[in-house]
Amino acid sequence: MKISTRGRYALRLMMDIALAESDSPVRVKDIAKRQELSEKYLEQIVSVLNKAGLVRSSRGPLGGYRLVRTPEEYTAGEIVSSIEGGFAPVACLESETNECPRHQSCATLRLWEKLDGAIRSVMESVTLADLVKWQKELDAK
Repeated sequence: MKISTRGRYALRLMMDIALAESDSPVRVKDIAKRQELSEKYLEQIVSVLNKAGLVRSSRGPLGGYRLVRTPEEYTAGEIVSSIEGGFAPVACLESETNECPRHQSCATLRLWEKLDGAIRSVMESVTLADLVKWQKELDAK
């Protein structure tokens, strides 16, 4: 499984907003500059995050984006899956019911289920607050 640039940038964008620790909205232009990323690309990503209800936008000259919840209430898994659509390492695990005609006799399915469980466990155990803390630790060095 490989997380796309969209998924990685979504985490960086959310961390940047959380690191701002401000009551004022954070502008995508400022995030793009700090993160050295394309403003247009970040606008596409933040639009998805906004539709998913993870950030709230405000318009106008002082407009931008804010977190809807506290950083402790977001998981890395929630953020990345809102962009990526999920974490399943193989297609047969992407839906609730396994539609693969071989799933009853597939020995490798156990491997994929274990991998899927491990990925989900890590992604759901790390919060945005953890990522912010780790970034602050790196910045302090």
